[in-house]
Amino acid sequence: MLRIMGLDLSLNATGVFLADGRAMTVKFKDAAHGDNRLCIIRDTVRRFLPVTDLVVIEDKLHSTYQAATLGMVQGVIRTELMDHGVPYALVPPKTLKKYATDNGNADKALMVAAALEQAGLRFKDDNQCDAWWLQQAGHDHYGLPMSIPAPDQARSALLTVVDWPMITDRRAARV
Repeated sequence: MLRIMGLDLSLNATGVFLADGRAMTVKFKDAAHGDNRLCIIRDTVRRFLPVTDLVVIEDKLHSTYQAATLGMVQGVIRTELMDHGVPYALVPPKTLKKYATDNGNADKALMVAAALEQAGLRFKDDNQCDAWWLQQAGHDHYGLPMSIPAPDQARSALLTVVDWPMITDRRAARV
């Protein structure tokens, strides 16, 4: 089975949802770690790449929300994934929100409530929840078992805006 990791990247609190069902947050209480945060996030993700076939990332670079610092995290992680031959898909925030809640402007609380309502899951924070939703979107696209009831066609169709890699074997080629 395809092993998918969900990543909600942030320089202050990166949400990670692993293929084996574990969730974690790489969190920093303040900016005292400086750019070393990039290395810590990268090293955390790197540990799980040998057991990951695909990573689904929330693509916040199209928004103005902390675009410069988020761009650094995205660049480090994307480079790491390419270096290890692990393909990735980028899901726009509004697409993920609409997929999870049927509301493209949903806030974090609605995303958390949707995970509880649809799958009975509680997370330590909304970063882990977003990472889980990203993984569920990947499972939906590739026809894998999901923790939520199968979304209707309209919800699944939202994912057509995502450039999903073609999976050929354990690793994939970007199309």
